[in-house]
Amino acid sequence: MKTEKELKDSVRERYSRIAEQGKVENAASCCGATTPSNKVYNIMMDDYTGTEGYLEDADLGLGCGLPTHYAGIKKGDTVIDLGSGAGNDCFVARHETGAEGKVIGIDFTPTMIKKARTNAEKLGFNNVEFREGDIDNMPVNDNTADVVVSNCVLNLVPDKPKVINEIFRVLKPGGHFSISDIVLVGELPEALREDAEMYAGCVAGAIQKGDYLQYIKGAGFENISLQKEKPITIPDDILEKYLSEEEIKDFKKGETGIFSITVYAEEPGAKKDKPKLKMVDLQSQGVCCSPDSGCC
Repeated sequence: MKTEKELKDSVRERYSRIAEQGKVENAASCCGATTPSNKVYNIMMDDYTGTEGYLEDADLGLGCGLPTHYAGIKKGDTVIDLGSGAGNDCFVARHETGAEGKVIGIDFTPTMIKKARTNAEKLGFNNVEFREGDIDNMPVNDNTADVVVSNCVLNLVPDKPKVINEIFRVLKPGGHFSISDIVLVGELPEALREDAEMYAGCVAGAIQKGDYLQYIKGAGFENISLQKEKPITIPDDILEKYLSEEEIKDFKKGETGIFSITVYAEEPGAKKDKPKLKMVDLQSQGVCCSPDSGCC
């Protein structure tokens, strides 16, 4: 079993290489981490086409949702993007918050930070900044953000409760987050979970959906809701790298599922004009943490 530092180093090394790849290469693999499949498909990412503020040069094809679309960002808000990569979601958020707001992107990969800053300079934005650091120990003061967003990043962090507690710390009272991420229902085969390549590829680092929601509730967040959920299918030519033919058959007929979800939650505290948000009721989706958890 790898240590937390070894896992982080593995992810950092992998994403340093991804920063030099194009969107097509990344989108044809598992969050850009693996050798592309010989089939043409898109495992995780959603389409940003038509999204205002979108910059194609900043889109590395690494996301698994559109958290900024659901985040209810208002003019003048301060927004933090966790795992900001080349800056894609930061620039979309900047369109929403306007010149009077502020966007802070945090990433622990120096190559990504450099790429994001170059993109920001091209756009001439002076209210979008990128800070190098771990999202489980953010280089941000308490009570800084009105909104936190993240796109397929928390699953890469070994200590997820620590990140969620950090989000609580940096949000202002009454602030909220919208986070897209990968979660599981049932257990992945061990070969998939332990391989570092799949870990950096957004799958083996994922945890159970119920645990994920419970960590959010345990940190003190309220009004937890699923805004979007979609199943993720891993093609055979990737599964074949890790599982035997018989194991693939068993995996496909089992109850294990991999999902992309976008989760919304609020920090307690008074805040006027709560955003009108698109929601998927947790209870109707059958994904409550537990009958008495209060997540639904």
